[in-house]
Amino acid sequence: MKRWPVRAHDQALAGPVVGSVLAGIGTAHLAASYLAAMHRVLPVTFCTVFAAGANGRIETISAASSYGNTAERTAERYVAERFDRLDPHMAWLAGRKLPKRPQLWLGHHRAEEVEDAAYRAACYSDVGIRERSSVLLLLPSGQRAAVSFYRSLAQPDFGPADFALLEAHAALLAEATAAHGRSAVAAREAAEPALASRLLALSLREREVIGHLLAGKTAKETAREIGIELTTVRTHQYRAFRRLGLRTLKELMRSA
Repeated sequence: MKRWPVRAHDQALAGPVVGSVLAGIGTAHLAASYLAAMHRVLPVTFCTVFAAGANGRIETISAASSYGNTAERTAERYVAERFDRLDPHMAWLAGRKLPKRPQLWLGHHRAEEVEDAAYRAACYSDVGIRERSSVLLLLPSGQRAAVSFYRSLAQPDFGPADFALLEAHAALLAEATAAHGRSAVAAREAAEPALASRLLALSLREREVIGHLLAGKTAKETAREIGIELTTVRTHQYRAFRRLGLRTLKELMRSA
């Protein structure tokens, strides 16, 4: 398992590749457009796009495969079982200190390197996936994203030439993913402009707790999903409410 920062590239990208990537922004077919674009330059089987907001809640889930809807069903399980907390790339991004400027990384791991057996089975061995290479994005605001391309057991290993191609296209994929996220945020902020701007004053964990409460979760459910004690959730909730000038959960829901 390895990750390394993406180097700046001035390589001209093929017009059809760029066009295919950009075509998915703001649509339900983001991963499918990325998969079609990268198929023009290297063989891959699946593509997934997982992005989390500053509150820690998964906001963008898009998946596509070269055959059937295997990737989509796998992504649904990924979200339902909160595998984002076990995903080595998403967990690594979540643990990093917020940067002063956007960070762009490339990551790679093989199925056997994934520690959690349930996650490894659901997202790799059960669907015939050998390995994953990912473009990783971390923004100063706390948003993070992983755009991943997968190879099956029937395909060759990712090699230096493949990594070079992914690195050359990394900035394009990251910018398209960020633009897709902004379109979703803009739609949300149209409904809750005051609250959205005030949430930025909270810590990442406070935002994560508030995000779960806004999604209709109870404090007990939030504790279970985040993986912390109920008393810790209550503490984060109290501090967040104080900073937001709120007294009750009902006031929070009205603000949203």
